[in-house]
Amino acid sequence: MGRRKNNQTSTSLNNTQHQATKVCFDDDEEEENINLDDSIVATEKAIAMDDVTMSDPNAPFVDGGDDDKTSADYYFDSYSHFGIHEEMLKDGVRTKTYQNVIFQNKFLFKDKVVLDVGAGTGILSLFCAKAGAAHVYAVECSHIANMAKEIVESNGFSNVITVLKGKIEDIELPVAKVDIIISEWMGYFLLFENMLNSVLYARDKWLVNDGIVLPDKASLYLTAIEDAEYKDDKIEFWNNVYGFDMTCIKKQAMGEPLVDTVDQNQIVTNCQLLKTMDISKMVSGDTSFTVPFKLVAERDDYIHALVAYFDVSFTKCHKLMGFSTGPRSRATHWKQTVLYLEDVLTICQGEALIGSMTVAPNKKNPRDIDITINYSLNGRRCVASRTQHYKMR
Repeated sequence: MGRRKNNQTSTSLNNTQHQATKVCFDDDEEEENINLDDSIVATEKAIAMDDVTMSDPNAPFVDGGDDDKTSADYYFDSYSHFGIHEEMLKDGVRTKTYQNVIFQNKFLFKDKVVLDVGAGTGILSLFCAKAGAAHVYAVECSHIANMAKEIVESNGFSNVITVLKGKIEDIELPVAKVDIIISEWMGYFLLFENMLNSVLYARDKWLVNDGIVLPDKASLYLTAIEDAEYKDDKIEFWNNVYGFDMTCIKKQAMGEPLVDTVDQNQIVTNCQLLKTMDISKMVSGDTSFTVPFKLVAERDDYIHALVAYFDVSFTKCHKLMGFSTGPRSRATHWKQTVLYLEDVLTICQGEALIGSMTVAPNKKNPRDIDITINYSLNGRRCVASRTQHYKMR
């Protein structure tokens, strides 16, 4: 998986309105309880990396390392880097949403036992403790767990929060059941390096019958964009590099989804819901699926890539709450996932790009994602049909 280093300006002729349903804050609610305690922020603030990149370690043009390694070999060590946690904490959409969910629904947490899966620095556990939870078990498998313990102590919550270092599947809680499971389990493309299976494991093992998981729903969407400038500069470049053919690198680049913020003016088609995941009902196997799509052009334009994003919902709250990672919403650290097409498609308003997307955890490393897209266009100016494979590593 790659990440674009520069935002692009669309050459599209006009803008359209987002058609997908999103769950967002009311403006007046968004301003409530959004200031984190100064002591927590001061304790957690650290030096950020200039750019947190997630590249394919198997790429032939990347030097160093065991060819058999995948993201599972680096995940927990890299997650210990303070820069990643600073990026997440400074994601106002993410952090303020969780804060508002907890503080505006204190009745859910009052005197309850909470399990924080993938606790990181412990910020969600601190919110829960401050909201009146009887006890919070913060489970974190990376070395940041050591810092989380210090943060809990520094803020005077040692009697309420217990930090447990280890994988959720390997630890034993000192209680038989919990009332609430809270987690930021979502990854890039919703499912890349996600913690969903860990949350499902914890749900089945420790959650009481009427207990809740927060957040409990997530929906994956797809749209199409014009992106000639980036594709020409970063992908077509490999066709001729100072007179040499380096198209083998182009093939590698095409197969790696990119994570970046897409300009909403680049969007050419409607946005279609692909898949909704309901944590209360799903099982681990539900992360493998094939779904159809039909993207209808809202103007005459070119299509260079498909873009995936997701929305998150907290449906058990007093009032429905959530956020979107879409290109027409405020930016989050998840950004969007861009999948470039080999073809440049010329599409006219009202024409449809139809196809299907298959998503499955990689057999070798289930934190990685294999994506296959079949698409076809039978338009007035363009006829195309192709199957492309992508690997998020």
